[in-house]
Amino acid sequence: MIGKILGPTLFISLIFFIVGCSKTNTSWIILFDGQNVTGMRGFKMGSFPWGGWAIENGTLKTLPEGDHIDIITTEQYKNFELELEWKVSAGGNSGIFHHGTETNYAIWQSAPEMQVLDDGVHHDGKNTKTSAGALYGLIAPVNKTLNPVGEFNRVKISAQNNYIEYWLNDSKVIEFELKSPTLAKLIVGSKFKDMPNFAQADNGHIGLQHHGEEVWFRNIRIRKL
Repeated sequence: MIGKILGPTLFISLIFFIVGCSKTNTSWIILFDGQNVTGMRGFKMGSFPWGGWAIENGTLKTLPEGDHIDIITTEQYKNFELELEWKVSAGGNSGIFHHGTETNYAIWQSAPEMQVLDDGVHHDGKNTKTSAGALYGLIAPVNKTLNPVGEFNRVKISAQNNYIEYWLNDSKVIEFELKSPTLAKLIVGSKFKDMPNFAQADNGHIGLQHHGEEVWFRNIRIRKL
């Protein structure tokens, strides 16, 4: 009946508008608001590892002298959009994981990682596939603009039916498809080749790495798509 009133073309346009609004209006889940951490815990832990992390001046930061424990979301995600900001100290190194599991002793054995790094000082910055913004060890970023050490970088990671995009400072730097032949070929030629759980999960945790250096995160939020 509606189709007859509006006409088929307008009716179809209305449907796309409604679907688009529904997707756009999905509620954000605030994981860190500058004062409180919500919906995150230590890897293979039931609580948050405050022995290795601290809240400082509206940021969530690693404590190099503390426990080097990665943190993960309590909830698992398949299709999502994640936003946050990060900055590193000189020589700093960290990572943002997605679709991670707790099957192995470390999250990086299952989860793809967007690299967080001081490209200028850390040795990983000499290899584009392990530089800031890379799909760590697999794909080098393109069109990358990286802010200087001590300044924050904006990140967006989106996942939709295994299609993944990494955005750094408003530029798309990486795109790939989980479980695709192309990604499988890259994995075979990488350090992950003997890790059968790597990049195989349909649903998984989001994680932030404590690599031992000083790194700051802020404005961490996620929404399901």
